[in-house]
Amino acid sequence: MSRVCIIGAGFGGLALALRLQAAGIETTLVEAGEAPGGRAAQRAIDGMRFDLCPAPLDDPGAVQELWALYGRDVAADVPLLPVAPLWRLNWPDGAQIDWSADSAAMARAVARLAPGDLAGYEQFMAYAAEMRALGVFGLGDRAHTGSGLFTRALPLLLRQQVWRSLHDKAAVLVRSDKLRQALSFRPLLKGGNPLATPALHAATLRAEQERGMWWPQGGAAALARAMAALFVAQGGELRLGDPALRIHVLGNRASEVACASGWRAHFDAVASNADAMHTYRTLLAQTQRGETMARRLARGRWSPGVVAVHFALEGRWPGIPHNMVLFGPRWQDWLADVFDHGVLPRDMVIRLVHPTVTDATLAPPGRSLFSAFVPVANLGRLPIDWDTVGPVLQRRVLEEIGRRLVPDIPDRIVTAFHLTPRDGALAYNAHLGSSAGLEPSLWQSLRLRPRHRDETYRNLYLVGAGTHPGAGFGATLSGARAVAKLIEEDLQG
Repeated sequence: MSRVCIIGAGFGGLALALRLQAAGIETTLVEAGEAPGGRAAQRAIDGMRFDLCPAPLDDPGAVQELWALYGRDVAADVPLLPVAPLWRLNWPDGAQIDWSADSAAMARAVARLAPGDLAGYEQFMAYAAEMRALGVFGLGDRAHTGSGLFTRALPLLLRQQVWRSLHDKAAVLVRSDKLRQALSFRPLLKGGNPLATPALHAATLRAEQERGMWWPQGGAAALARAMAALFVAQGGELRLGDPALRIHVLGNRASEVACASGWRAHFDAVASNADAMHTYRTLLAQTQRGETMARRLARGRWSPGVVAVHFALEGRWPGIPHNMVLFGPRWQDWLADVFDHGVLPRDMVIRLVHPTVTDATLAPPGRSLFSAFVPVANLGRLPIDWDTVGPVLQRRVLEEIGRRLVPDIPDRIVTAFHLTPRDGALAYNAHLGSSAGLEPSLWQSLRLRPRHRDETYRNLYLVGAGTHPGAGFGATLSGARAVAKLIEEDLQG
């Protein structure tokens, strides 16, 4: 029986492990943390469970597919709860729009926000549907190992003008700055600059409306635990709290994985769900390939970091939906500050997650949990003392949320804590504290991202946000599906 080792029990590693184990491949999953999930960790405080990465699922079918491999239903282990509206987008002047899967409701909402732009909105959504079809047909679920996929897709991409940025595409069709922001902000959640991310990413809007958004009861960490438990129940080996130190190679093949505990084992193939730079610079240290790829990756543009402020309030807040984006007074100039200038602007864009409005099990009665995420320049562009700046930014974030949503927030705060890009760099080996690996710009998408199978070590694979198709729950699980198929074919060949 073939043996495969997967480094990193984030969602990409977990999904790949479940697929390989179901295919009859003896799979070992090693994870540095004490619990599975990677960034989807959870912190318990006085009966409250804070998800450190509380992202709703944008592809519930991909989760159910993993359980179906074993003839089971995910709902029996982790109920998936619908999130509605999909988003509430809010601006400093009080304007807002609720994004939903109801096309009639969306038409009314757009007409209220941007009178005269309904036709342009409908054109944009038609384009999003075309991008969605293109992604499913040829770019989302196939292994990314060379130039063939890109070459075949290129004529389609050129016809659809995907060299335009997502924001530029919106700007051509609608006049309202607010509606342009509403149509183009989603790459920001996955480490991308809407002014530079290819219009191909319009597919996300269509996918949201087709599939909805869902919350695993108990949080993302509960889903990660359930995936790990399913993997172990099917005979998989899970090693927690034992960081991988080195991938040993022999000739042109990865041969062994060594961990901090002294554990070391031989495998027929190795897959890394770790940060791509960490994989090449650290796990493949002292190899020519590791040094070459580390230099190449270092020349790339890495996505911003994120400051996360997690807090609990007394009371219930049914008027604040699960997902919100609080836009600031600037958009294009603010994006330039974060992505290009490397400064920390006074204004901010806040993604606010309110999980207890959907899942009351996360906190005791009468308390509500929130997580606010603010993109900031990564450590390479903004090398500041986060121990000093972090508390200041936490205070500013809470003040802004108080000003716009909860006027008496200082009197209602039960607890609050924050995490910075420096924490991400230390906890997850994230290069430059980046939240999503390489920025998904035009020149770092598709074949220009690190490939699923290494070009030198032909039994070494990458999975997760660092490779194709990129960051985000649905993208990560799609990539795991493609890598699993590739590994199976390679081992059989």
